[in-house]
Amino acid sequence: MQRMLVIAVILVAAGIGALSYVTAPAGFDAALLRPHQPDLVNGRTMFQIGGCASCHAAPGQDDRTRLGGGRVLKSPYGTFVAPNISPHREDGIGGWSELDFVNAMIEGTSPGGQHYYPAFPYTSYKAMRLTDVRDLFAYLKTLPAVQGRARAHEMRFPYNIRHALGGWKLLYHRREEFQPDPRQSAQWNRGAYLVNGPGHCAECHSPRDALGAIIPAQRFAGGPNPEGGEGWVPNITQKRLADWTEKDIAYLLQSGDTPDGDSVGGSMTEVIRNTSQLSAEDRAAMAVYLKSLPAVEGPPRPQKQARQ
Repeated sequence: MQRMLVIAVILVAAGIGALSYVTAPAGFDAALLRPHQPDLVNGRTMFQIGGCASCHAAPGQDDRTRLGGGRVLKSPYGTFVAPNISPHREDGIGGWSELDFVNAMIEGTSPGGQHYYPAFPYTSYKAMRLTDVRDLFAYLKTLPAVQGRARAHEMRFPYNIRHALGGWKLLYHRREEFQPDPRQSAQWNRGAYLVNGPGHCAECHSPRDALGAIIPAQRFAGGPNPEGGEGWVPNITQKRLADWTEKDIAYLLQSGDTPDGDSVGGSMTEVIRNTSQLSAEDRAAMAVYLKSLPAVEGPPRPQKQARQ
């Protein structure tokens, strides 16, 4: 019995060790960071389409380049607080290396070797081209340094156990840089890249499963507001946008106005502030891609919300 107990303890310890190993935070291969001349114009484009200011601009001021963090995002899992990502060396990311930034954006791993919560949409940013991530980092370093750290997240148990995110990543997160579809046009591929990668549109416009991951079969089909409450994010497949033209979609991304004379509201107003800064060519490319999405039935909306 003693021998069997010892063997059982060894097997359990080995299992725990193996699980800890496969769920440990991943790091990017530094050898892939070859010499690169940053393109700040492209970095600004990535900043706008990525919506960096929407989450990280310090509340209570109008300068969207002051990325002091502090915005509160409430969710069923707890309260997230957007961190300071300004170039401040102590309170922001001014002390980060380029490799630190790449690891955060693509692997969801902090410089200290911890998992980031996927409220930071690295699950979409993983599709970004490495050069675009590096250009974004170079652009962020040109912005004002903002003093002051945002307060820590307030997560419910068991979501406050960060190491458990390694298991979540094992299920849902793989490094997958965007690969153009040779059957499609260059414009379509540009739109697909912007929508699925830096634009991370599916993060809000898709329903999620019990573990908070996007349901692949209903990608872009709308669903409950990821911040909780009674809000509902619309379906942006042809199930809802069949009567819209590519020009309608592009104009919405510029102005926030819909074809029927209405305008967007809620957090989408922040998205429009970003997409309105893009080139007309990029907005048109996004429209071409979005118009090509097949009709997908989304989850049923609660009757009370549907009536509203």
